[in-house]
Amino acid sequence: MAWNEPGGNKPRDPWGGGGGGDQRPPDLDEALKNLKDRINGLFGGKGGGGGGKRGAGVPKGLLIIVALVLVVGYVMMGFYQVDQREQGVVLRFGKFNRMVEPGLNWRAPVIEQAMKVDVSQNRSYELSEEMLTRDTNIVSVTLGVQYKVLDPQAFLLRVASPESILEHATSSALRHVVGSSTMDGVLKDEREDIRLEVRKRLQEYLDRYNTGLVINQVVLDRTAAPDAVRDAFDDVAKAREDEDRFKKEAEAYYNAIIPQARGKAARITEEAKAYKAKVVAEAQGNAARFEDLVAEYEKAPTITRHRLYLDTITEVLGASSKVLVDVKNGNNLMYLPLDQLMKPREAQGAGKSGTGASSSGASRTSTDAGADDGGSSGRQAPRSLYNTNRTEIR
Repeated sequence: MAWNEPGGNKPRDPWGGGGGGDQRPPDLDEALKNLKDRINGLFGGKGGGGGGKRGAGVPKGLLIIVALVLVVGYVMMGFYQVDQREQGVVLRFGKFNRMVEPGLNWRAPVIEQAMKVDVSQNRSYELSEEMLTRDTNIVSVTLGVQYKVLDPQAFLLRVASPESILEHATSSALRHVVGSSTMDGVLKDEREDIRLEVRKRLQEYLDRYNTGLVINQVVLDRTAAPDAVRDAFDDVAKAREDEDRFKKEAEAYYNAIIPQARGKAARITEEAKAYKAKVVAEAQGNAARFEDLVAEYEKAPTITRHRLYLDTITEVLGASSKVLVDVKNGNNLMYLPLDQLMKPREAQGAGKSGTGASSSGASRTSTDAGADDGGSSGRQAPRSLYNTNRTEIR
């Protein structure tokens, strides 16, 4: 039988309360009063029983303490620390309110929200792609970008993902610059210009999108031909390097040989001038000697002729090692082994022996000349008039 069916003496309360005929649900006001009495009993209040007088309620001192604890806890929850390398941005109800510097700061919990970002950290991003150049060649380029946060407000609030924008902007700037250059410029000739142009264009893109980022450095790490044709490009690069090396060697040889040729020409010119001066001086000396000789010949023709003959014979025989003498009206031929007679003199020195022979020959010639003169003059003519100054020109 159900609990609410009529008849019977069993309790009809489904919660097991009440007796026989009371079928009303429990009173809500009475339940709240019972709960209040229990709380008052826990905090020192007095509760009544059996319809007596109820407690007086929660003490005011306790409420003040609870309120102070809540306020202190709320204030303490608002303190936060910003590191020396960071800057903070405070939002109030989701809207930008102020910038905070490094140190201990406070914000109103629940109402305000603090966001921190590292502004001194050097961040990096590397891009490696194959791109098409202006002359329709494909090159592989590896580029490194170093950047940091300059404006925390723009970095945190203006765009949703500034670093993703940086990646796309780097690819766009690099493709634009490489697509405007030739393959030789990308691989070798214009690497520095490409790096500077990419940095300038990338910073313009970041400023246009207001990302709050600043580019510190752009490094063009590697530029090479694709793997499929790399060997051929390496051969071309080596050939160009050999061409440059040969040109530099030729220029070095040119710079070395030209001064040498000029120096040799100057030396030959000076030697020719010296030879000219020497020949002219000798010719002038021979002419002066001949004039003096003519004057002496006019004074004594026979003696002068005889002395010239003796000087010539002395010079000729001094250069020969064998002499044959034919005696007039005689049958004997005299042989003089001058090579054997001159050996002791050669041991002492060829130059000295030659000088002594000439001197002795000159003395004998002078004596004979004096004899031919009959001894009347008793005076010798100067040697310089008869000694020939012969110079061999090589």
